[in-house]
Amino acid sequence: MTKSFDMEVFLSKVLTGSHATQQRHLRQARIIQAAISERWQRESPWAWKRKHLAWFLEHRVGHRSEATRYYYLLTARLITRRLESSWAFDL
Repeated sequence: MTKSFDMEVFLSKVLTGSHATQQRHLRQARIIQAAISERWQRESPWAWKRKHLAWFLEHRVGHRSEATRYYYLLTARLITRRLESSWAFDL
């Protein structure tokens, strides 16, 4: 049995803000991770490409409220920063 990827450890270097904000980012990152893992079987963000996050933002939260899309965009930007990539996303 393999150990699942720990999103909290992955994001710990880039998480800032209040405890509630950090918990929101972690919760949303786990939701993103689960969706990408289900669709493409890529458990670790290190294996993700820009298209994976863009798909999530477009198809999984694209129909949600503007505020929800914005908060998921912020979480996607944190993941991108942690991956040291220059990916950009539109709302």
